[in-house]
Amino acid sequence: NQNFCNNVNVFNLRKAQQGNERPKDPKLWPYFQDGLRRIDYVLTYHVQKPQSTRKLSAKSCLCFKFRREQSSPPAHEDPELAAQEQRLDYHEDDQRLRREEFEENLREMGLEMEREEGNKIPGVGFLKIHAPWEVLCREAEFMKLKMPTFKVFVLVNMFVQKVTATLQPKVGENRVENEKYLSYPFSREKQHLFDLSDRNSFFDSKTRSSIVSTNPFRKAFCLPSQGQFKTKCHLSPDLITKGPDVVLILSLQILCEEWASYSIFYKYQPIGLIRKYFGEKVGLYFAWLGVYTQMLIPAAIVGVIVFLYGCVTVEDNIPSMEVCDERNNITMCPICDRVCSYWKLVTACGTARASHLFDNAATVFFAIFMALWATMFMEHWKRRQMRLNYIWDLTSFEDAEVSHEENVKLTCRDRMPAYMTIIVMMVFLICVTLAIVFGVVLYRVSIMTALHMSSTPSFRTNIRATVKTTAAIINLIIIIIMDEVYGAIARWLTIMEVPKTDKSFEERLIFKTFILKFANAFTPIVYLAFFRGRIIGRPGKYIYVMGSYRMEECAHAGCLMELCIQLCITMLGKQLIQNNLFEIGVPKLKKMLRQRKIDKKHQEELDKTLHRHEKDHFLGPFVGLNPEYMEMIIQFGMVTLFVASFPLAPLFALLNNIIEIRLDAKKFVTELRRPIAVRAKDIGIWYTLLRGLSKVAVIVNAFVISFTSDFIPRLVYQYMYSPDGTLHGFVNHTLSYFNVSHFQPGTEPTESMHLGYKVEVCRYKDYRDPPWSDTPYEFSRQFWAILAARLAFVIVFQNVVMLMSDFVDWLIPDIPKDISIQIHNERNLIVELFMKQEQGKKYRNTIGDPSPQPLRSRPSSQA
Repeated sequence: NQNFCNNVNVFNLRKAQQGNERPKDPKLWPYFQDGLRRIDYVLTYHVQKPQSTRKLSAKSCLCFKFRREQSSPPAHEDPELAAQEQRLDYHEDDQRLRREEFEENLREMGLEMEREEGNKIPGVGFLKIHAPWEVLCREAEFMKLKMPTFKVFVLVNMFVQKVTATLQPKVGENRVENEKYLSYPFSREKQHLFDLSDRNSFFDSKTRSSIVSTNPFRKAFCLPSQGQFKTKCHLSPDLITKGPDVVLILSLQILCEEWASYSIFYKYQPIGLIRKYFGEKVGLYFAWLGVYTQMLIPAAIVGVIVFLYGCVTVEDNIPSMEVCDERNNITMCPICDRVCSYWKLVTACGTARASHLFDNAATVFFAIFMALWATMFMEHWKRRQMRLNYIWDLTSFEDAEVSHEENVKLTCRDRMPAYMTIIVMMVFLICVTLAIVFGVVLYRVSIMTALHMSSTPSFRTNIRATVKTTAAIINLIIIIIMDEVYGAIARWLTIMEVPKTDKSFEERLIFKTFILKFANAFTPIVYLAFFRGRIIGRPGKYIYVMGSYRMEECAHAGCLMELCIQLCITMLGKQLIQNNLFEIGVPKLKKMLRQRKIDKKHQEELDKTLHRHEKDHFLGPFVGLNPEYMEMIIQFGMVTLFVASFPLAPLFALLNNIIEIRLDAKKFVTELRRPIAVRAKDIGIWYTLLRGLSKVAVIVNAFVISFTSDFIPRLVYQYMYSPDGTLHGFVNHTLSYFNVSHFQPGTEPTESMHLGYKVEVCRYKDYRDPPWSDTPYEFSRQFWAILAARLAFVIVFQNVVMLMSDFVDWLIPDIPKDISIQIHNERNLIVELFMKQEQGKKYRNTIGDPSPQPLRSRPSSQA
């Protein structure tokens, strides 16, 4: 079934109109040629031969007596070409036979069909499907769809909705927002409970297409994967269809004006209308994206305040003032062997001042705030999701799992080779990611050495900035390329695993893709945060890789600035290039390629005469919501995991998401075919991944503050070693001494007089004993004291923040109080409705037959 679904092209048609009118011309509306039966689904297939040569009755195909007319080839014809053409004819006839068998299965399910082959679009045939009322009722009862009854009750008025009335989109349903129809699972035996005065509008287009695509197609999918049908879910870019006498304004037009427009970025999304048009699964995604974007506003404001605090206090920061003070005259050891010479600490003044913008006292507060923010976001989404479940009648809905295994049930032993292959492949791909990061490290080391060796003065200026920026850009390009590769490999591994159900397949695919893409995006960042500058050794005893390459060091102010640059370039690059540019450029390019295949004049004529479903054939396919979720999950990780080093990350994420919502809306409305409406009550495994990231973020930020920044060393110096309780002398305290005569042979600088004087002792950033002590170059007591303080801070920070997060989680109920009250009231109203209907039924029966019924005695044998 899965293989067949991948090769089947299904169009799911748009909602027809707001009212009950139909145009006089059936070409302008999704109806059969008779103008009465509504099109609920369209299947497309390839037509390789002209229709005139293929006029065979369906009955002859269904009776499996299909015969091909074969004519002997002319004498001058090439026998190989004739044999090839004969094979193509046989293949086409076989496909037609399978299609006819599939259509017969649909007819047995009660569906009605109308076929169009090669009328206006060469090589494309359309099979239009209509679900009669009996089929809709039967499948709705089987699916336990909740449908509105006669009863209408008033919802509890919420203060927030009244306050934000000006921000709500202008859609028709807002006027009756405080009213809700009492819903009940549809049953053919209880049709008297429902308003069936207009059967055409009782099941809307989303529900009709969902019914048709869910059960009848799954039962009719008895054909092998060689079938010629192709699945395409349709959506039209035309917003207004003009008939002779009436202008029909569609739901799609409202979505375009009140959702897919950049000018209304400040307004809420019409989630109810999105759900009615695209289904619950798409509606939940955009509702979640809206909640996430809304919650980024306070995080962005606090992050900007923290950044501004660093800007204001940079002039009063004592460590950066000491670095920039030329009177200190501190000579630093070379950063590479031979070609690098001694340098003055004052040259790192700009880096030290810039590091203070992201490494200051407010960083700890911001890390705690973001941990609590992540908990608040998760709780807010749970409440919002519960409210949507109630409004959309999904409180008792359970996802239907469709099995992929038909006859053979695979055991654990059968699956073991696939599991071992998956484990080995995943480990190998993670090792590939580590190797790529190591290659970028070698690039930085070799380029830095080459720039120092260059005789061109312009190359030797701003060496660190050049190396950092180019390495970050290379990392970004590799991340974008490997994301596509890892996505394809994850799908291949999931297919190899043969999951039992659709839900299991999707969850396993998401998990594998997340692991690979997360490692791809965050491995370079993890290296900069926790490994760079910590495995370098010391002057005279450096650690080398690949022969003569020294492991790279951090700048004097630490690796936090480089971590910030890497985060900034990766985050902005992924959002601008991979997410936005690809989402705009790739669909446009594909559309241009499709349009180039048709002559412009012919295309203009087709636009005037094509039916709605024929125009939608040229739109792009819908590939699912997993790519949309994945890019937001990776962004959420960058916002929360390393936010202590990049307080502006929430601001960049907020600006991106404001554009992302409208960009996705425009893509769904104008570029893609309408997806099949899928019912869902939550966002699935994505919530688990979000919750896991929010927990890991607490630990990661604790280690970033403790080990990557200088926050702990500053506190230890201020309260243990400072003579006056201030940070005066902190820079000198962090620098150790090295006797230049202890350099290993061949590693000393070739230009020893670069500074104009002979250097006998240089300084390097570390906590080691001086060369004149009893234990030269060993870790000092200050090192162990700071290490103990770092570990203590990690433990205290992690436990305190997690305890606060758990308290917030416990304090906020998952179900809003007004929703709990309304659910209770709805249950009472359902009982009351049933009682009234039963009493009315008894009363009607009594009026219809008022004569008393005689009492019948039991048979004597049973007395």
